[in-house]
Amino acid sequence: VKLYVKLHHNSPILACMDFKRAKKEIVDPTYIWIGPNEKPLTGNNRINITKTGKLMVKDFLEALSGLYTCTLSSKTVKAETQEETIVKQRYDFMIFAYREPDYSYQMAVRFTTKSCEGKYNDLLFRVLKKILDNLISDLSCHVIEPSYKCHFVKIPKHGLKHELFIAFQVNPFAPGWKGACNDSTDCEDITNHNILQARDRIEEFFRSQAYIYYHDFNKTIPAMHFVDHSFQVVRMDSCRPGFGKNEGLHSNCASCCVACSPGTFSPDVDVTCQNCVSVRIYGAKSCT
Repeated sequence: VKLYVKLHHNSPILACMDFKRAKKEIVDPTYIWIGPNEKPLTGNNRINITKTGKLMVKDFLEALSGLYTCTLSSKTVKAETQEETIVKQRYDFMIFAYREPDYSYQMAVRFTTKSCEGKYNDLLFRVLKKILDNLISDLSCHVIEPSYKCHFVKIPKHGLKHELFIAFQVNPFAPGWKGACNDSTDCEDITNHNILQARDRIEEFFRSQAYIYYHDFNKTIPAMHFVDHSFQVVRMDSCRPGFGKNEGLHSNCASCCVACSPGTFSPDVDVTCQNCVSVRIYGAKSCT
């Protein structure tokens, strides 16, 4: 059985039992849990094992990922002879720590312009970036990797026009972003909430530009204006160091950033764990 536990959360309760046995009488049951380090698990502040063999791991960390095995021993007793036979059944659970991916958004817009030459294109580009940064600064988000190119565009029934193709990424890690976490261990929940708000504000900003364009009662359309329906947005996921995505291995948690398995590591915010044969732990951040 594969299970996924969110980082710093409690695992589900694991029963050393199956549905068939749960419906039957069990004589003298004993339970032995073996952890990922192949040593017997005992109750402590993090490991909770009940008298009926149920296990829960508290405040789950990437290093706690791995194979958890429980062996249920019980007896069958012949009524006529009182002869006892010990029966053993083993249950395996593969448990993986995961965290939500960090979201960022790749966005693209277009603006008309009089010409591909001159300083005004660069001025519009810089002013637009400043407006967007101000729009989302209270969310600890900012615009990164902005760029633009000017192109000739042949528009049906309108001839040739010059347009600026502008692209940028909205990122939730503006300087000082950790201050928004409020000491939360699951900061991705907060940063992802903020980046969603930032996305909505920017979408609304460009929606308002289209509204102004279509409802300008003076009909004095500026030479440089937003091209309606040109706004595009794509979500980009990244994983924190030590985590990555693997749809083949973790098909039940394909969108999750799962702790890199032994033999792999992730040193940066890529979504893929890299191979490294010397790694023996889960959640490795380096190949050592």
